[in-house]
Amino acid sequence: MKKTRGKLLLMAIAMQLSAWGTAYAGPAFMHTGGRTTQPVGHYEFCQKLPQECTERTPKQAPIELTRKLWAAIVNINNSVNTRITPRTDMEMWGKEEVWSYPDSGFGDCEDYALEKRRELMDIGVPAGALLMTVARQPNGDGHAVLTVRTSLGEFILDNLQPKVLAWTDTPYTYLKRQSTENSGVWVTINDGREDAVASVR
Repeated sequence: MKKTRGKLLLMAIAMQLSAWGTAYAGPAFMHTGGRTTQPVGHYEFCQKLPQECTERTPKQAPIELTRKLWAAIVNINNSVNTRITPRTDMEMWGKEEVWSYPDSGFGDCEDYALEKRRELMDIGVPAGALLMTVARQPNGDGHAVLTVRTSLGEFILDNLQPKVLAWTDTPYTYLKRQSTENSGVWVTINDGREDAVASVR
């Protein structure tokens, strides 16, 4: 009975944040394939901060989505989206693709995602549940978000969207993401909505 009550509470939380459809239907996970190319920006980020790209997580079930963890995910997403001011890599660095922590208070999509990943890891979420992910927006532009892999499915932390949504409720075509077992390795994604070309960016 206690377990059932806990599940109902989690479903209520999910519904409040527009994730009800996914929670009710059961966990939804992206379909990933084999190893693929690492985005050049992430490769250079790893060269500068190798310790950030060597986390190895043994193969394990997705992290349990408790009320406490859900609250932390939502709070961190809101906090980073509010604290960081959007600015392009060209404006900040004079080049197209630079992945970095937004310690200056400015950043673009991948910088927001990196900061959210860092803050969630700081509270104990394993690297294998926090996956930098590259997608294509409906207008064709590239985009980076953070995928959080949980027992109730995979959720997207996005600087363009104030709510944490199930990945199936977002408008993006997902191309590739970090491996759940090695943060320096990237794997292809086919989300079933179209055949995505995983070599983009």
